[in-house]
Amino acid sequence: MSAEHWAGQQERGSFLLMKFTALAVRRLGRRALAPLLYLIVLYFFLFGAKARRSIWTYQRHLAAWSGRDPLQPTWRSVFRQFMAFADALLDKLDIWHGQLRLADISLVDPHDLRGQLRGPRGQLLVGAHLGNLEVCRALAELGERVRMNVLVHTKHAERFNRLLGEVGASHLRLIQVSELDPAIMLQLSERLERGEWLAIAGDRVPLHGGRNVTVDFLGRPAAFPQGPWLLAGLLGCPLNLLSCLKIDGRYRVILEPFAERVQWKRGERDAVIRAWVQRYAERLGQRCLEAPEQWFNFYPFWNAHDDPSA
Repeated sequence: MSAEHWAGQQERGSFLLMKFTALAVRRLGRRALAPLLYLIVLYFFLFGAKARRSIWTYQRHLAAWSGRDPLQPTWRSVFRQFMAFADALLDKLDIWHGQLRLADISLVDPHDLRGQLRGPRGQLLVGAHLGNLEVCRALAELGERVRMNVLVHTKHAERFNRLLGEVGASHLRLIQVSELDPAIMLQLSERLERGEWLAIAGDRVPLHGGRNVTVDFLGRPAAFPQGPWLLAGLLGCPLNLLSCLKIDGRYRVILEPFAERVQWKRGERDAVIRAWVQRYAERLGQRCLEAPEQWFNFYPFWNAHDDPSA
């Protein structure tokens, strides 16, 4: 029997969980909700064998790839990674309710990408499930008030948008992009021309076997989506990387330009995209070393999870 894809695992409960936590934090506050969330995460640590194995594998690969023996997995280090996830969930609640201020964020932006947020044409931001991507909202809502469109694979994008509106996220919108069909491409192009920005995760392949490419990540072959690089090439926009890591109790948002243009000649597209994805995987590995226990992909990342025979 094939392993269930990551999106299938999360689709069933993610919207209800967001709805519950948004209501609970509004009524009870973070301090009252924290013990409950920690208990929930402890439950998944104790009974989520697949998630534990996945994190153990990640930590083992990271240690071997980097040559840093202290990063070798132990039960304590795996448990700390689960607890880091619980802490990130609590931070998300603060962000949804406006408790995170720009003053609480250290912005590392040597090329002044923030200054380009209000430019005449939007650009593409690629993040990963490392650290807390929800901090994107701080850029969209608290910074330059720029419209940020987060491209997702969930079927519940419209319901999530209503929930975001309920908690005041007026400048953040989710757009379902299961397939890059002409209608979606036209919509995204129009949004870029209006000065809106697009954000997408670069570390999870789509649910229905969308375009992906296998490259080396932490010394092992892993599947990454082609979507961000296809979008950058087809839309003719710069592609930048966004990282949101919690270092010493404070979020560090790192903005860095990555590809001014992604372009290819006829017959070269697959090779060009593979090269860019490999560069991205190497950069992601370096970021993992900055916050080793903030990798929040709790599924077999190095499996061919879209292959029914896997």
